[in-house]
Amino acid sequence: MAQNDDLKALHYPFENPKFIFFTDFDGTITLQDSNDFMTDNIGFGGEKRRQGNKDVLEGKDTFRDSFRKMMDSVTTPYPECIDYLVKNIKLDPYFNEYLEWSLANKIPTVVVSSGMQPIIRAILKNLVGDNHEKLDIISNEVEARPGKTIDQEGGWQIKYHDDSGFGHDKSLSIRPYANLPADKRPTLFYAGDGVSDLSAASETDLLFAKKGHDLIRYCVKEDVPFTVFEDWSTILEKVKEIVAGKTTVQDAAREGYEAYQKGEAGLNGQAK
Repeated sequence: MAQNDDLKALHYPFENPKFIFFTDFDGTITLQDSNDFMTDNIGFGGEKRRQGNKDVLEGKDTFRDSFRKMMDSVTTPYPECIDYLVKNIKLDPYFNEYLEWSLANKIPTVVVSSGMQPIIRAILKNLVGDNHEKLDIISNEVEARPGKTIDQEGGWQIKYHDDSGFGHDKSLSIRPYANLPADKRPTLFYAGDGVSDLSAASETDLLFAKKGHDLIRYCVKEDVPFTVFEDWSTILEKVKEIVAGKTTVQDAAREGYEAYQKGEAGLNGQAK
């Protein structure tokens, strides 16, 4: 892969930005997780899915294998899955405000997702309009099962981005930026909420972890600095402060752990 592809956000949609915002898609930009929504409603159901997430957090299964089981349980033809999700998935009410501000301030946003590109692109096109073209997406893909097409019943399967236990190890998408020389390296942000974000959690300068979600437990357990967000208005406010030099990424990260200790991170009790 050419270096320019590895470092696309240094050139598109802006040249040499001072800040880059990487973000999870499902349940972070959107209010619902599209893959969970499919699994719960047209796949094997919420109970099996929640047990699968628990097994991943406890190290009994890899995210890759657990997620494949989820997706394999959805046999609806792929174009119908896309239509179903476009009709049902809603955007965080403040994401568009963040996106317009970030574009005006020359801050690229890169969607780093364990979902599948065609679904993510269709949902974003529906929810953010033409600005979706300015969002780079690094994700898994979809492919036809042998002898079938994706528009047949049971005809599609997830095609993973890499060979890792995550299927898409998000840290690999961020690390080329993190490893840049200090004089060329932008400040890196990341927002996420769940088990698929574990590999990305320690790669950026400031992690925004969604209030009440599994990622906070992991960050506390592994001593990964983070700050808590409820929605994109929280993120926008904090990023504006950092860009304006009113606070630092280190101070913002310290606040996250303090919020957790005070019981303000939406989780009861200590991280397990």
